Amino acid sequence: MGEFELIDRYFKQAATQGRAVLGIGDDCALWRPTLGQDLALSCDMLVQERHFLPDADPHCLGHKALAVNLSDLAACGATPRAFLLAMALPVANEAWLASFSAGMLSLAQAHGCELIGGDTTSGPLNLSITVMGEVPTGQALLRSAAQVGDDIYVSGHLGDARLALEARLGRIQLPAGVLAFCAERLDTPTPRVALGIALRGIAHACADISDGLLGDLGHILKASQVGAELDVAVIRTLCASAQSVALPADVLNTCTLTGGDDYELLFTAPTQARAAVAQAALDSQTPVTCIGTITASGVVLRDHEQLLDAASFSSFDHFA
Repeated sequence: MGEFELIDRYFKQAATQGRAVLGIGDDCALWRPTLGQDLALSCDMLVQERHFLPDADPHCLGHKALAVNLSDLAACGATPRAFLLAMALPVANEAWLASFSAGMLSLAQAHGCELIGGDTTSGPLNLSITVMGEVPTGQALLRSAAQVGDDIYVSGHLGDARLALEARLGRIQLPAGVLAFCAERLDTPTPRVALGIALRGIAHACADISDGLLGDLGHILKASQVGAELDVAVIRTLCASAQSVALPADVLNTCTLTGGDDYELLFTAPTQARAAVAQAALDSQTPVTCIGTITASGVVLRDHEQLLDAASFSSFDHFA
């Protein structure tokens, strides 16, 4: 099977939603932005043995490759519109491609996000997606807008994906049911697009949690030139698996504070917006939890009456 047959068979049928002026099949795709909207762009790459193991399920991998990009749009408050897919494949395995494309295109259809172009080549398995979204001019959520006194919120759950990775690497053991739940969080994350859109005009700053809570909060703090105080005891409760199996506090702290692959939204909002945040969570059917406060400087981790050393926790860094 050649390159162009591969594209026609597994990916070209996705370009049917009519949003693009010109989709797959030419040297360039053509896109006409909506009047009054800013174009939000993001690009994420998944590399075998860096982001996923060689035996990763292709359907889940297709889902995740797009989900991590949609999560970036969610953090900006943008509505997904279209994406480009570039991938290197060791071989053109038809069964693998059928499963991979089904997982990816199912999520794309759920979010009205059209595959409009890309590239394929032979090589070590590498998946790169560039996603496009739209957000009303002046309403994009940014990392640089946190203000002293803001509440700090996180959506959904933290740490379960990291527990799945630890189990797969043989570092911990989990009951079968708990492992299955954690594996789903790791392999098929839910991009919080509806919440991001609902937070426009409410949240001050926002980022998605891809490399760990503390690491991604650090990006907000640096961009906004502020600090934070976090309630670690509350954060530990956000690990859903801990409700089913007893886990040591230090393991929970590591997984919830620094574990990556959560793809939840981390955002700040003024105290007077608490009712609006609660309504946004309700409207988007996404739970949110207040985990701390924006301060003038530094990072304080408070665990009941004890203070933890923030420097002892490190989130994922590709080049560390």
